[in-house]
Amino acid sequence: MLDPRPGETVYDPCRGTGGFLVQTFEHLRRGLGDNATAEQVETLKRRTFYGREKENLIYPIALAHLVLHGIDEPRLWHGNTLTGNETYGGLFQDAPSLFDVVLTNPPFGGKEGDEAQTRFAYNTSSTQALFLQQVIDSLKPGGRCGMVVDDGVLFRTNETTFVQTKRKLLDDCDLWCIVRLPGCVFTAAGAGVKTNLLFFTRGGPTQRVWYYDLSDIKVGKKSPLTLAHFEEFFRLLPERADSERSWTVAREAIEAKGYDLKAVNPNARNDEDTRTPDELLDLIAAKAREVEAALGDLRRPVPSPTR
Repeated sequence: MLDPRPGETVYDPCRGTGGFLVQTFEHLRRGLGDNATAEQVETLKRRTFYGREKENLIYPIALAHLVLHGIDEPRLWHGNTLTGNETYGGLFQDAPSLFDVVLTNPPFGGKEGDEAQTRFAYNTSSTQALFLQQVIDSLKPGGRCGMVVDDGVLFRTNETTFVQTKRKLLDDCDLWCIVRLPGCVFTAAGAGVKTNLLFFTRGGPTQRVWYYDLSDIKVGKKSPLTLAHFEEFFRLLPERADSERSWTVAREAIEAKGYDLKAVNPNARNDEDTRTPDELLDLIAAKAREVEAALGDLRRPVPSPTR
């Protein structure tokens, strides 16, 4: 979706083990192919990928992960992204203050104290809202972001900070796409909440948002979400066309709803039960007669076996 290009910087402010950065490295390496110059390869391996991670046990795993995949100099900062408290920043020296591409999956449901809140324009203890502000502020003009957010970020309009943060997103960025993912996508990672993908470009404002809905797909251990589920999405994306799964909402409609961005598919099939009360009562009575007949069969004495 974001198609990072050689020479662009890629950043993940809550990097975890570095999956987004590794996948972006593979994407760029495939794009360069066999005709890459020595300077392009050097830039790709040493001056492209930047990230931050708080957890002490995860940080060295991420370093090893990136190095083993061919990123010779991972620019990874160890510390709390939201408070700015640094554990080790040696590898992050000379990192740019703004980035071309941000790819990230912030933690859901986390809380931060005053130390983090005072560093942002809109104060809240919610890590989701703080990370969204951090990501917007980390993008260059024209920079692109793809990030995972939970439903709460989109629909919460009863808290001033969430409304202000979403208004900042629509004012400062072109939020051009929201993809609603199926439930249980992140269950294996310990998160059972409903999730969405946001795609936006710094340098707004947003005029309209194109939505795509995958929430009806059943996802499990034996039936994971795959790229095949996005075939129609990529076909419709160039024109951002409408379909049973996709629709467009104007900025004015979003503002009228108090900056509620939740994906509610207007084309979803209605599974409402249209039977009348009398029909339902008749059905219940019929089922009751079936149950009575079955109980009658069970009460009949069992004949003694013939010797």
